Amino acid sequence: MVSLIKTGILVLILQLMNIGVSAMENEKLDTATFGAGCFWCVEAVFDELKGVKSVQSGYMGGHKENPTYRQVCDGTTGHAEVAQIVFDPKVISFEELLEVFWQTHDPTTLNRQGNDVGSQYRSAIFYHNTEQQRKAEYYKENLDKSGAWSKPIVTEIAPVSTFYIAEDYHQDYYKYNSSQGYCQYVIAPKMEKFRKAFADKLK
Repeated sequence: MVSLIKTGILVLILQLMNIGVSAMENEKLDTATFGAGCFWCVEAVFDELKGVKSVQSGYMGGHKENPTYRQVCDGTTGHAEVAQIVFDPKVISFEELLEVFWQTHDPTTLNRQGNDVGSQYRSAIFYHNTEQQRKAEYYKENLDKSGAWSKPIVTEIAPVSTFYIAEDYHQDYYKYNSSQGYCQYVIAPKMEKFRKAFADKLK
């Protein structure tokens, strides 16, 4: 009797494990990595989009292993502040993420977004596959031709490299520090414009 109960429990566990695996396979999430100035801003924007499962602030595109925030800010590591976005392509496409990316920062200012100056604030798309590369380059080329900006787009388009997650206090920074000065004067106005422009895409 005991062995039958154990067998039944084992079968149930295996069934639940299979359900979990099937759910993950069906979800088929994808990843995008963008640099668009201070990662507090970028994270706050993309975290509000339907279909985005998670956003992490971090560093990419440099030459030093395990860089700290202070080292990145010194401009000596070559890293950009980035947001790594895990999303469900059945809900929101990479093209739609690119649309939000282009419209929520100035891609024509080299190594600068507003008063944030330095190579760590550069506009960058780190592609995870050739399809993302193709779409990013196509979008960039056509935006340049369209004259959407009066100056050429300087966004870096480069293959993804090691992603270093930023320190814990940087994660969900705007969510937990919205009354802080930088959040009030820089992030809040950007979020207001973003929410109006992409109201149909918000969670």
